[in-house]
Amino acid sequence: MSNREAVLDILRKAYQIEVDGFTFYSMTAERAEKPAVQELFAKLAEDEIQHQAFLRSIAGVYSTKGVEAFKLNLRSPDLRAITQAVFTGKFREQAAGAEFEMGVLSIGMTLETNAVTYFSNAAASGGQPEIKTFYQFLADWEKQHYDALKGLYNSVRTDFFAAGSFAPF
Repeated sequence: MSNREAVLDILRKAYQIEVDGFTFYSMTAERAEKPAVQELFAKLAEDEIQHQAFLRSIAGVYSTKGVEAFKLNLRSPDLRAITQAVFTGKFREQAAGAEFEMGVLSIGMTLETNAVTYFSNAAASGGQPEIKTFYQFLADWEKQHYDALKGLYNSVRTDFFAAGSFAPF
């Protein structure tokens, strides 16, 4: 496989990762019964759509301009808006003792972990510095989602175990 095809293959995989995330998050938002849970996963689904558009744009520019597509002013997205809007006490309160919410948070963390691993490996595999930096940017992007989900999962899990009087320690 040529270097060009390898880069396009990674971009295709990156796009598929975003499609998978959108599918999971949007299905979860539709299935959730609690408004704060619906809001959280709908927002995550919206983020995945934005990621898809960004990756389509990069792939299109790469097809015509090559490595120039990766010479961007990359900055990590500011997830404070998500955190302030949906990672709230309201979510924690509505998710208290709820197995569904625990499960979907766990699955979301797994999706994000897989994405971080994939992009980190792509960054470490070599190639031109601009492309490696771009792959690491994608890994960092997904890591922010993971960190936000993990924080929420930990708080909901604590409440879940306390509500069930589960204290194996």
